Amino acid sequence: MKKIGILFGQENIFPQAFIDRVNKINPPGIFAEAVSIDKVLQGEDAGYAVIIDRISHDVPFYRSYLKNAAATGTAVINNPFWWSADDKFFNYSLADKLNITVPRTALLPSFQEPENTTNQSFRNLVYPFDWNTIFEYIGFPAFMKPYNGGGGKDVYKVPDKEDFFKLHATTGKQVMMLQEEIDFVEYYRCFCIGQKEVRVLPYNPNLPHGQHYTATYKPKPALLKAITQQATTLQQYLGYDFNTVEVAVRGDGTPYVIDCYNPAPHADPEIGEANFEWVIETSAQYAIQRAIAQKQGKDNLTWGQFIKPKIKKAISSDQKEKSKPKSAPKKAK
Repeated sequence: MKKIGILFGQENIFPQAFIDRVNKINPPGIFAEAVSIDKVLQGEDAGYAVIIDRISHDVPFYRSYLKNAAATGTAVINNPFWWSADDKFFNYSLADKLNITVPRTALLPSFQEPENTTNQSFRNLVYPFDWNTIFEYIGFPAFMKPYNGGGGKDVYKVPDKEDFFKLHATTGKQVMMLQEEIDFVEYYRCFCIGQKEVRVLPYNPNLPHGQHYTATYKPKPALLKAITQQATTLQQYLGYDFNTVEVAVRGDGTPYVIDCYNPAPHADPEIGEANFEWVIETSAQYAIQRAIAQKQGKDNLTWGQFIKPKIKKAISSDQKEKSKPKSAPKKAK
């Protein structure tokens, strides 16, 4: 019997709906439950073919637990190693290299020194920083946000450079980004599951909380195709199994990817009953597929195309080295 587990925190609706849907589908030899942990020993099998991760970004203990589970063959959704390494600024850089339009963005050093550092730790950093070049590149008004944040926390609208310095001084030890403002006429949030399935939802971040999904605009076929392709490409390169991508559309019809780092996206009936049903059914079917394909003791994680070719190349080189015939020992003269 193969188990599909879901690891979650304060949310109540999605986890139980997911469990109920998998068990309603009732695939032979597979059932779903909430993950239960009473001990974690190195290299010990977690007992799950698949684990859906909804909380490890907030609980380091869970993140290490999932890495240990992955080492024994659990298919963790999303890959805990990549999720640990990823950040929003890298996402913008990768998207730019993939010819996906993103806002102009600059990475900023933290205003305060991080823990366990002194001013001697920053001898490679030039003071004063080249703020004028950054301001000319980004323009004002702009947005300042954490390089690896989520949930809209600590996001500031910056009218001009004077306000920038005042706001940056309040960010403490956080590493921030300064980003071009995209004045949008339409905005969409895309649920992406299994790197193939995409659901594009009208979304307005300027509306009050709880009303974001009441936006009424609808993408034209060409725009819908472009957004879907961008979202799919990013998931395939980043390697996320379950994620959302946010896209702002300017008046000229150009879609800008604003965010593609939401590996535990908010999902409950607030997104709309039909959309919630799609997320539950699609995620349940995908988890079942991963459970069927799971092989005990093997690497069952998803690795994105950004890193996968490098992994294959390294393995291939290692295998070539091992496959070389050993030369006969030289005879002593």
